[in-house]
This record gives sequence, structure tokens and C-alpha cells, in this order.
Amino acid sequence: MSETSRAAQTTGASYGLLALPLSFVALPMYVNLPHAYATHYAVPLTTLGLVLLISRLLDAFIDPWMGRISDVLYAKSNQAVGTAAFALAALLLVSFVALFFPPLFASTSGYVAWVAVFVSLCHLTYSGLSILHQAWATRLGGDALQQGRVIAWREAAGLVGVVLASLLPALAGWQTTSIFLGASLLVGLWAWSRVFQANVPVLSSEAASPTANAMALPIRQSLFLKLLAVFMLNGIASAVPASLVMFFVEDQIQASSDIAPWFLGAYFMAGVVSLPVWLKLIRQRGLPKTWGVGMLMAIVSFASVSFLGPGDELLFLGVCVASGIALGADMVVPGALLNRVIDHLGHRGEAEGLYLGWWNLISKFNLALAAGLCLPLLASWGYAPGARSAEGLHALSLAYGVLPCVLKTGAVAALFYFWIQPSATSLTSRGNL
Repeated sequence: MSETSRAAQTTGASYGLLALPLSFVALPMYVNLPHAYATHYAVPLTTLGLVLLISRLLDAFIDPWMGRISDVLYAKSNQAVGTAAFALAALLLVSFVALFFPPLFASTSGYVAWVAVFVSLCHLTYSGLSILHQAWATRLGGDALQQGRVIAWREAAGLVGVVLASLLPALAGWQTTSIFLGASLLVGLWAWSRVFQANVPVLSSEAASPTANAMALPIRQSLFLKLLAVFMLNGIASAVPASLVMFFVEDQIQASSDIAPWFLGAYFMAGVVSLPVWLKLIRQRGLPKTWGVGMLMAIVSFASVSFLGPGDELLFLGVCVASGIALGADMVVPGALLNRVIDHLGHRGEAEGLYLGWWNLISKFNLALAAGLCLPLLASWGYAPGARSAEGLHALSLAYGVLPCVLKTGAVAALFYFWIQPSATSLTSRGNL
């Protein structure tokens, strides 16, 4: 390995490490939290879904403003970025601990108010820190493969964080989980600060740039909207089963609580292991076609889920591994494609934070729809956690297995129309897709 290549790997690893605790926080927010408050604190699914929907929507619509603040901080100095990152990390840890260690309340309304306040704070601080972190990689520039490698480091660390988040609470409890989160945030921030101190070249911008001040700039770009259309359909298709997986495992597969976390671990670990394969495919086929292959693989792997029933743990494990491999493409391609779009439009070094803010808005909107609409709909269709009525389980199977395949098929069609067919957009700046 050459000295340049070794330096690039070190930079990617140092930068990407912070994604581990960020992803470690994200998984419990949309998988464990709804399940915990519904089963342990008797919060009704309809009420819980509404609270999560409102919180995530408010958080999502703040993201473009968070992106603008990110641009201003980067224009000011690296020290300003670092100070903001440490403050956001501290508040993120506090809100996470508060959510999973609530005080005792006499009624469910107390738990509803508590989760509404602290899940909103957790979302807000998570958003700010994530956008600061993502914007740094976007400002590095580079061609499609270089961007893919940097993002692969970040997403690999993120997937490791998700694997740990899926296993650690069940194996060691939420107290150990919270301690690990605090320690990993400190290590991740320290590693990222080393990249700053090494003066790795990152494009700078002027705080008073008229482009950066135009809050609606990204959504006036048709190329960005085409990418958002695919990203949104694909994201909702992934968010629906993510919000329902714990209910599906416990009520449809009827696996024990000791086994359930290992399904999530297998899913995300398969994503980690598959990343080198997806990077090789990017080199051979480009970003859009690689993404399409991942989507088709996800559809094939999920097609049989609605037919699974009690005792099908091994079959479901196979589905988790196959769909986890497909997840690898979702982790690498969309972010790299977004960076290439920003580059193609000539907005690198001016408005990365704004683009990432709108991008994260859509990502959270996907999760909000999944939790805020699927949970109340399931309740109205007769599903109740633990009841296992025939009507309720049928509704759960359709929502968990069939709906994601329909949405993912729509995403494939949009990807082909906007990005793959011969007349689709071709990006040529700083390397080809």
C-alpha cells in the first residue's frame, strides 16, 4: 500500500469512527423505544405513534436550518465546528439516558410527556451532530470511487454501531449501553479532531455567501429532486420493516426475547461484510446501477417474509442476512451520489450543509411516516402487541413483508427512469459515475 493510499485510509477511519455512536443512538430510537414504551409503560400504540410522528416531523423540518448553521460554522473555523460538536454530543447522551431511564409516573400521560420532550431533544442533537459530520466528508471532494471509500468508512463504522446497539441492550442492559455510548462519543470526537489537526484539505466557504443563504436552493435543483424521489421511496421501504421488526419477531415468528437481537445483529453485520463487494461493483458499474442491484436483491430477499410463521427462526435469519447484504448498497451509494450531485451543480464549498439538511429531512420524514402511520394503522386493523389474533397477525405480515416490496419496486422504477436509462442524467464532474 502506497503512502498516499495509507494516509487516505487513516483519514477515512479517523473521520468515520464518530458514525459508530451516532448509529448506536439511531437504532434504539426507531426500534427499541416504541417497543419499550408500548410494552413496559403501557403507552397506547396510537398515542405513541402520534408523538413520534410529530417529534420526527418537527425535527425533520428544522434540518435545513441546521444545515445552514453547519455552513456558517465551517466558514468560521474548525474550532467552532469542534465546540459545537462536543456540546451536541453531551446533550445527545443526556437525552438518550433520560429516555431509557424515565422516572416513575402515576399514569401513562406522564410517560407520553416525558418521551415527547426527550425524544425531541435527542432527535435535534443527533441531527446537528450528524450534519456537521457528514458535511466534512462532502467538502473533501473527489470522484465517485473516492467519495464511496470515504463514505464506506463512515457507514462501516455506523453499521458496527448498529450491530452493537442491537445486541448490547439485551446482553448487558441499558445502563452499560448508556456508558458505552458516552465513551464511544468521546473516542469518535477525538478521532475526528485528529483529522482537523492534520490539516486535511477541506473546501472552505464564505459565511456571507448568497448561495449558502438561499435556504430553498437545494429544492430548486431538478437533479437533486430526482435523487430525492428515489431516496424517499427506497427509504420508506426500509423504514417500515425497521419500525415493525421487534413486533414481527415476537408475535409472528414467536422467537424468544433472547434470540430476537441476534436477527438484527445478523442483518447489520451482513451489511458491514458486504461493503467491499459494493465498492467493487461501483468501480465496475457506477453508482446508480449498483444501487439498483441492491434494491432488487432486497425485494427478492423480502418477498417470502409474509409467509413465515411460528418456529421459522432459521428462515427468517436467512432473510435477515440476504436483506442485510442489500443494505450495504443503501449505505454507500445514496450518500456518494448526493455528493456527486452537489459537485455537478457547482455548490461544493458553498452549501453542503443545506443539501444535507434537506436530505436528512427526507430521511427522517421516512421514519416518521413508518412509525407515525404504520403503528396506528396496525392498531386499527386489529393488531395488538402480544395478543396474536389471526386478524392482527395477518395485518402485521402484510405491513412488514408486502408493503416494503411494493415501495422498493417503485424506487427501482424511479431509479431507472431518472438515473439509468440512456436518456437519464449523466454526471461528469470530477470523475464519472
